[in-house]
Amino acid sequence: MALVGIIAVSVFFIGVRGAEQTMVPDVQGRDLTAALLELQVKELYPRITLRFSQSSADRGLIMEQSPRPGTIVKAGRRVNLVVSQGVMINTVENYLGRNLDEVRMGLQTTVSAMAALTGGGMGAQLISLREPIMYEFSNEPAGTILQQSPEPGTPISSLTVLELVVSQGSENIIFNLPVLLGLSLEDDLEQVGRTGIDFEFSLREARDWEVPGTVVSQEPAGDSLVTANTRVHITVASPQTLSANEVFGLFEYEMARNPYPLSIRLESIQPTGERQRLLSVQYAGGRLAVPYRQAPGSVLVLYMLNREISRQTVTHAGGSR
Repeated sequence: MALVGIIAVSVFFIGVRGAEQTMVPDVQGRDLTAALLELQVKELYPRITLRFSQSSADRGLIMEQSPRPGTIVKAGRRVNLVVSQGVMINTVENYLGRNLDEVRMGLQTTVSAMAALTGGGMGAQLISLREPIMYEFSNEPAGTILQQSPEPGTPISSLTVLELVVSQGSENIIFNLPVLLGLSLEDDLEQVGRTGIDFEFSLREARDWEVPGTVVSQEPAGDSLVTANTRVHITVASPQTLSANEVFGLFEYEMARNPYPLSIRLESIQPTGERQRLLSVQYAGGRLAVPYRQAPGSVLVLYMLNREISRQTVTHAGGSR
């Protein structure tokens, strides 16, 4: 009995000791977030050191680690990680000819990455944008940076405020409105996305001479000559019949007005998990209203510049929430 007891105690402590051992994973070259998750699984804790590298593409990647991959250590051990800060920024870049939204997102990404790497200690901006941005009409595409101050190559020694003049597009672009009357909902949304018109939809019941489920009114009328910022009011007649697994409704979202159109898209995630793109268009903002014909429980997701800004669920009542 004594021998059995000794063996049992030995096995217990060997099991406990074994459970405390873990192998250091290889996280070199990986993104910091993925590396932290892998270390967490192994019950290891990071100690982060930042270092500039030769390429901006390295920013946020693990350059070195200690202990080496494959080393057996006790759980709870700290692993030293050297993380790339990318190329050291010591002069103002040349932003002329670039798109404002891309520049803005790039600056925000840099600040967020630095704050994440240091726990907020080194997340301070080297460059910030002066708001509000100045716009002027030009022949350059809307959103193109026309002027900047300080000039490219100016040394950065402290926080630098960047002043930009951005194109608002041509003031007098005139084009023919497409004819939307009689189009089905799917064809209408495709046409709106292709032509990039400024639009607003509404719904109503079909009248005696109208075809349910199609565009029954358009103001201004098709083939009219209008300026690029003219808002087109489009009315769609409700379908005559819907199956038990369909809801016809209007996705609505109030957006801020922008000086020029931005890329938006509306997608549907079916209850089965299947995704469907309903609309993709350049949109200047304001009230967004888009008809849909979807299964109950579908989720309508609105993106601006590939970032989700709204999510609504299709209900049986013919609306979304």
